[in-house]
Amino acid sequence: MLYMIQMNVDADQWDSVMSSYSPDEMQAMFAHMEALNQELTSAGEMVEARGLGGPGLVKTVRAGSDGKRQVTDGPSLKGPVLAGYWVVDVKSEERAFEIAARASACPGHGGRPSNDPVDVHPIPDDPTA
Repeated sequence: MLYMIQMNVDADQWDSVMSSYSPDEMQAMFAHMEALNQELTSAGEMVEARGLGGPGLVKTVRAGSDGKRQVTDGPSLKGPVLAGYWVVDVKSEERAFEIAARASACPGHGGRPSNDPVDVHPIPDDPTA
């Protein structure tokens, strides 16, 4: 079964959160994520994973009443923005939860687990189901 596992950061806090990490703390975070990615790849569970840039890189696009595109800077909504994600192909929902918990335990300040919330979305074979 496919699952999308995603981490979010509040758009208004992105810059302050990212700038508050020391170089060593950033390295620990990246090492943790790389180890998780390697584990998933070795197990044959990795489909895709990406870390994304902050809300300053986001563009929101919508069609205007004339059908022409309207592009604005920033996310369309206040609140959390997608910071990164994994698409995994695992045997059970329980395994997807294990992976999400590993992502949540990523080292934060002082090397302590950040314990950030991580969303798990099943990707159905039949999206109309």
